[in-house]
Amino acid sequence: MSDTKIPVTLREDFGKGASRQARRDGLIPAVVYGHGGDPVHLLMPAQETTLAVRNPNALLTLVREGQEYLVLPKDIQRNALKQTVEHLDLITVTRGEKVVVDVSVHVNGEAAPGTTFNLEEATVPVLAEATHLPEYVSIDIEGHEAGEHVYAADVTLPAGTTLELDDDHVIATVSELAVQDLGETEGDEGEAAEESADESSEG
Repeated sequence: MSDTKIPVTLREDFGKGASRQARRDGLIPAVVYGHGGDPVHLLMPAQETTLAVRNPNALLTLVREGQEYLVLPKDIQRNALKQTVEHLDLITVTRGEKVVVDVSVHVNGEAAPGTTFNLEEATVPVLAEATHLPEYVSIDIEGHEAGEHVYAADVTLPAGTTLELDDDHVIATVSELAVQDLGETEGDEGEAAEESADESSEG
């Protein structure tokens, strides 16, 4: 369940000017969608909300006029320079309801010596209960040799969570470390020049 309760108020003024004024007042405009109802426009306290949505799949409890509503972030719009939250789209969820969200992939272990791995999918879609969303799923690359792959079927999932990908979908690949040929070093070039000069003097 959500441990984050955020007091909200209905938004009555709209338009860009009203949005800018709300942000100056320390509020973030938001819209709540879901379950076939009309969208609900809200204002949320900026500081509490920004902290709460550091996890993009954070389950939030909105409190309005004594009533509580569970929501999940659907879209978070941030200021590109300041990285402040400027607008939120939220979806209503209920206890026991399952939703699809993207979660990060954690990599455990080390591939075989002389190899490197490439994470083809940094996040993957999972189906899980809205009130028990995992923070991440994991894969194990311990001892994997060059040319081997980690597939969706190899992903370790928390109980009650389903991966929304085909089993043969590639999550990570292991390949040989590329050896860069730097050619002759300055030292080698100097030695070669000295040898050439010695040969000339001997001639």
